Amino acid sequence: MRILNFGSLNLDYVYQVDHFVQPGETLSALSRAVKAGGKGLNQSVSLSRAGAAVCHAGCYGADGAVLKDLLEENGVDTAFLLPVPEAQGHTVIQVSPEGENCILLYGGSNRCIPEEHIRRVLGSFSRGDWLVLQNEINDLPLIVELASARGLQIVLNPSPYNRALDRVDFGVLDWLLVNEIEAEQITGETEPEKVWETLHRQYGRLSLLLTLGKEGSMAWRVKDGTVETHREAAVSVRAVDTTAAGDTYTGYFLAGLAEGLPLQECMKRASRAAAISVTRPGAAESIPWKKELNENR
Repeated sequence: MRILNFGSLNLDYVYQVDHFVQPGETLSALSRAVKAGGKGLNQSVSLSRAGAAVCHAGCYGADGAVLKDLLEENGVDTAFLLPVPEAQGHTVIQVSPEGENCILLYGGSNRCIPEEHIRRVLGSFSRGDWLVLQNEINDLPLIVELASARGLQIVLNPSPYNRALDRVDFGVLDWLLVNEIEAEQITGETEPEKVWETLHRQYGRLSLLLTLGKEGSMAWRVKDGTVETHREAAVSVRAVDTTAAGDTYTGYFLAGLAEGLPLQECMKRASRAAAISVTRPGAAESIPWKKELNENR
C-alpha cells in the first residue's frame, strides 16, 4: 500500500499585520517573509514527518525548484513532479497579532498539469493504494474518475471550496476532510450531526472528518456496514500562526489511518501535532516531526 498526494506547491508571501486589510484601505505590513507552502506540499510534509511513505505528484514552476528540494529534504518521493515554464503558484497571506490568517491564492503552475501526466502517474498505482487530493490543482474530476477506476482509496480535502467541485463524483470518495466553513458550503448545514446526516444520506460509503477549530474535531468512519464515530477535544495552546494547522492535522490523521491505528488514536495524534504547529510561524516549517509529539506530552 502506497500513498500518493496529487497536490499543489506554493510560495507563501506572509505579511504580519495589525489587522486584516479592509476594502479601500492601504495598510503597512509589519514584516514580510517568503515560505514554502501549498496545501499539497504541506500535507505531504505532514504525512512524511508523521512517519508515512508518500509520493507527491504535480507541477512546479520556473522559480519553484526550491519547493521540490524541500519535499525531498523531508523524505517525500518527487519522481512524479513535473517542471513547467509557468509562474510558480503562490499565496499572499496576512497574519494578525492573534495568529489568525487570511489567504489570497494564485494557482499558476499548480493548474498546468497535463492530462497525459495525470494518466501516467495514476497508472503507476493500483488497488488499495491511497490518493490524497485538495482543490488547488486542475482536472480534479478526471483524477478522481481515473483513481476510482483503478481501485484507489480516495481522500479529498475540498479546500478552497468552489463550484468546480460540483463536477467531482463524491460517491466514489472514501474520506472527506473538511472544516466548519467547507462543511456548510457543501451541505448547507452548520450542526456537525446534520452535516454528517446529509452526506451519509447522499453518499453511503463516505467517511467524514470535520475539524471544528477550538472545539476540536469529529469523525464518522464507515466500515463493514457500520459507522464508528469519535469526538476529539482540541489541545489548548497560544497560537502564533494557524496557517498550516489543518494540513498538519490532515497528514497526521491519514498517516495514522494508513498505519492501521484506531480512529480515536489517529485523531488524538493529529490534534496534538496541529497544536504544536500553531505555536510556530510559517506553513511547512511549522509542522512537527513525530518524535516531537512524545517530547511535548
